[in-house]
Amino acid sequence: MEELGLALEVELFMEKDEWSKVKEFVKTNIGESAHTNWIQPIELEEIKGSVAKFKVPTRFIGTWVHRNYGDHIIQGFKNQKMSINRLEFITSSDRKSVQKNGPDKSISIQSDQRSKERQLDLPSSPLDARFTFDKFVVGKPNELAHAAAKRVSEGGKVTFNPLFLYGGVGLGKTHLMHSIAWSTKEKNKKARILYLSAEQFMYRFVQALRFKDMHAFKKLFRSVDVLMVDDVQFIAGKDSTQDEFFHTFNALIEQGKQIVISADRAPGEIDGLEERIKSRLAWGLVVDVHPTDYELRLGILQAKAEIQMELNRDVKIDEGILEYLAHKISSNVRVLEGALTRLFAFASLVGKEINIDLVQECLSDILRTSERKVTIEEIIRKVAEHYNLRMTDLISARRARVVARPRQIAMFLSKSLTSKSLPEIGRKFGGRDHTTVIHAVKKIEELKLVDVQVADEVEILRRTLEA
Repeated sequence: MEELGLALEVELFMEKDEWSKVKEFVKTNIGESAHTNWIQPIELEEIKGSVAKFKVPTRFIGTWVHRNYGDHIIQGFKNQKMSINRLEFITSSDRKSVQKNGPDKSISIQSDQRSKERQLDLPSSPLDARFTFDKFVVGKPNELAHAAAKRVSEGGKVTFNPLFLYGGVGLGKTHLMHSIAWSTKEKNKKARILYLSAEQFMYRFVQALRFKDMHAFKKLFRSVDVLMVDDVQFIAGKDSTQDEFFHTFNALIEQGKQIVISADRAPGEIDGLEERIKSRLAWGLVVDVHPTDYELRLGILQAKAEIQMELNRDVKIDEGILEYLAHKISSNVRVLEGALTRLFAFASLVGKEINIDLVQECLSDILRTSERKVTIEEIIRKVAEHYNLRMTDLISARRARVVARPRQIAMFLSKSLTSKSLPEIGRKFGGRDHTTVIHAVKKIEELKLVDVQVADEVEILRRTLEA
């Protein structure tokens, strides 16, 4: 018995030594920060045949490691000449459950073909349970995007594919994409939905190249029912990734599968993106998620305040506070929600009601940084809308009067309403020289004095941008 116990101890020691080498391999692939946060907390318990079993502090950590780093761990074992093709992650609560109820409910990942085709093994980013359609506040700036997303989530034949959502930070693009995923899953449990960022797509592609596993990569990405890629502008300038994305896009479209894309700009305005991809992305429905207006911001605040008041029943909020916040914080919804959360947390901790004094004390930094700051991109968009042009027209080389005059007005407003230098403004307008900007500014200043129509239009645009 002693000899058997000693043999087991020696075997376990050797296994843990191999695991140390595997961890080093994983660290080189995912980086030190991710390794410290996710790999270090897990502990190798035993190896039985082709199964490696790990102890994890929580099921969340086990799930995350399984979904994001399972392939790396298996490859690490293979590098050590160990034929591991399944990983199991067990918590102490799982162990107690097994003792009580019998069946093992641990999280596992298998490398066999059948498991690769299961929903669980899709390298999808986690979906936020808060981001559903019923929690999305609809207003004029986002009503088209919301309606399009709802239509896509209903399944069946959609006349627009892909759905391309674009707009600034914190306007609800990610919320809508998560909502599509949740709603689709609810209607069809077997639907294979893959949601990830463009960065993750590139990362998976690079890993497939590195480990000479392009066949599995192609099969995985081209076997989904719904592909959703966030922040597609990330792949701009990355030729090989763009090439694979192009072929994946075409393969899914040919199969009649739905594609949903988001970006911070319209397809035609993303520098470094191949023309063929711009063309494909513009095939379907391109929807601009506009910046929130006062009414929408107030509606969002009212919805979020109801939730906060349920959680903090002892906190009272004065009338007019939500209106004040909706007026003062116009940057994006995330900042708005964060400000409200901070207010309720502060009021709850110090035992005060939320009044104007508390708001100014607690949110002084947000209120200071949220002072209206007009961007050149916003100026270009507003001027283009005013003159019924495309944004690309204003930054193009076109010299027709119908384009040239609005372009000069946009340059004039950029100089007047922003702190950007002349070269910076020139770069935003298609890489023009600073002398071109100087000429445009002088020209509009002169026209304002002699042409009432130009003066009125400039003033209208200025008020619109400063509102």
